[in-house]
Amino acid sequence: MSTENLDRRDAMAKAVAKKLHSLEGTSPAWDLKLEDAGFGWARVSMIIRADMLNGLGTAHGGMIFSLADTAFAYVCNSRNVATFAQHASISFLSAGREGERLTAEAREDAAEGRTGVYSVRVIGEDGRVVAIFQGLSRTAGGPIINEMLVDEAQTHEETND
Repeated sequence: MSTENLDRRDAMAKAVAKKLHSLEGTSPAWDLKLEDAGFGWARVSMIIRADMLNGLGTAHGGMIFSLADTAFAYVCNSRNVATFAQHASISFLSAGREGERLTAEAREDAAEGRTGVYSVRVIGEDGRVVAIFQGLSRTAGGPIINEMLVDEAQTHEETND
């Protein structure tokens, strides 16, 4: 595949992630940050606040799951076809701490037909693995955004560089 086609696919995936991010209620409520995205990958982060802690004073597992699930949503929709979670699981390996930025790094492992398999690693600021999330997606169909608008935006960026 040509570099131009790869760049176009990455631009589309990033535009899709930005669109999804702008429409979510949880992202602004929990201050989830879309760090970056491309075709087959996405990176999302959040800072653990006091209201995100469990009774033992560490990051609530549901918050970590939501962070990973958000990155999963962006990566499984990176083809610009409406796609939903069909199954997800998470393994917690270490605790997130108040004030710490956790980053979810999502990757597409495989996609065939309407099904995709994805892995998300949630990483602490010190590089340790906090959790590993695995998701299975199901494509429902239909574009999320108009591809022509992405092409126009990309052309505009190139002429202004």
